[in-house]
Amino acid sequence: MVDESGDRDGRRVLLLLHGMGATGDVWLPCAPLLERRWAGRWLAPDLAGHGWSPPLPEYSFAGLAARIAAGLTAGDRLVVLGHSLGGVVGLALAARGAGVPVEAVVGVGIKAVWSPAELAKAGELAARPVTWFASRDEAARRYLRVAGLTGLFAPDHPVVEAGLRQVDGRWRLAMDPAAFDVGEPELPALLAATDVPVLLARGEHDPMVTDAQLKELGVPVATLPGLGHNAHVEAPGTVLDLVEPYR
Repeated sequence: MVDESGDRDGRRVLLLLHGMGATGDVWLPCAPLLERRWAGRWLAPDLAGHGWSPPLPEYSFAGLAARIAAGLTAGDRLVVLGHSLGGVVGLALAARGAGVPVEAVVGVGIKAVWSPAELAKAGELAARPVTWFASRDEAARRYLRVAGLTGLFAPDHPVVEAGLRQVDGRWRLAMDPAAFDVGEPELPALLAATDVPVLLARGEHDPMVTDAQLKELGVPVATLPGLGHNAHVEAPGTVLDLVEPYR
């Protein structure tokens, strides 16, 4: 777990789940806002194969959700705010058969439609060996590209640190490349498998998903004006507004 805040009086816990290639530290800039605006505890774990979380033998959305569930405290009542991959994992956590007390899921920037070429590219990335870099700066710039965070954080920003590893004077990304092969989320099935409120949101300029694609899924949709795929980094307050009804 990256951070934990607030009391343990039985109020809802806000579970923040990052996207592919990132780590739970991507939510740390939200911390000052969370301290003021979320009455209970909040958690920002690393998904399996990311940051400090060990890899899985093979990757699936259910497997990623199970790893998160194993780290939760008994009795937690969860509201999930997940970005991209993290939003899909949130839906898997909220499934009726998962046995996790999720009370609502807000997914931001979930890619709803995948082409064969995109899936093939993900498979290629998953099959590549780990790339080593001679310097931290090179590795940091690669991390920012992989996580889609280029231009949002500088290479020397503290958020980048959890995404890197140094071994014998060389640097690599902490992420297990095999995680790219998690596959295409079956969003209609995931939504049909849960009874909790679900809100799907996207930045107005997010190139990875359209309003029309989300609206076809039959759940409430929110469009965030002026924002892109990483809306939670670009405008943390705007994204946290989405969970206000579930405090």
